[in-house]
Amino acid sequence: MNKNHAAVCTSPEWAAHLHEDVLPIAVARADLGRELLEIGPGPGAATEWLRTRVDRLVAVEIEAEAAALLAERYAGTNVEIHHGNGGALEFGDDSFDSAASFTMLHHVPTAALQNRLLAEVLRVLRPGGVLVGSDSLASHTLHEFHEGDVYNPVEPAAFLVRLQTLGYVDITLGVGDRLTFSAHKPVARETGA
Repeated sequence: MNKNHAAVCTSPEWAAHLHEDVLPIAVARADLGRELLEIGPGPGAATEWLRTRVDRLVAVEIEAEAAALLAERYAGTNVEIHHGNGGALEFGDDSFDSAASFTMLHHVPTAALQNRLLAEVLRVLRPGGVLVGSDSLASHTLHEFHEGDVYNPVEPAAFLVRLQTLGYVDITLGVGDRLTFSAHKPVARETGA
């Protein structure tokens, strides 16, 4: 996380923006179920809102320091923090009712690594489970904001095809000042003859 992220993403204003403007839209048509996996919570601004909507929230954070801070913050709550990589999840198949990723995918350096992460999320979702999220759209301002940090924005039309190719169904994308998305794991896998 560069200094810009450290200042903005830990601010009360950023949390309020997520809670009021992003999260309600991103999860509006999704049933999160009882158990949610959050990928890349960073300082936990989305975590705080999401945890009140499920019985159990498991967050996987790649940065050790951020994971340790979140583990301390959420000790004794319905939130479990794991230090790990979303592209190599330690959970078994069909472990979660839902998964979430908010303003994180553009920090994954390549489309191939983003696809690996999305495939892992699909694997750990239960049949019918949903992935919800949002991400920034490409802009010169955001490119500058990410100076010294990974910045690999998701292109919405390509993202739809990528999700379909990975096996997600019932995909909804919203494109405005940001990308919001929901995508489901099929209820039953089709078998070929």
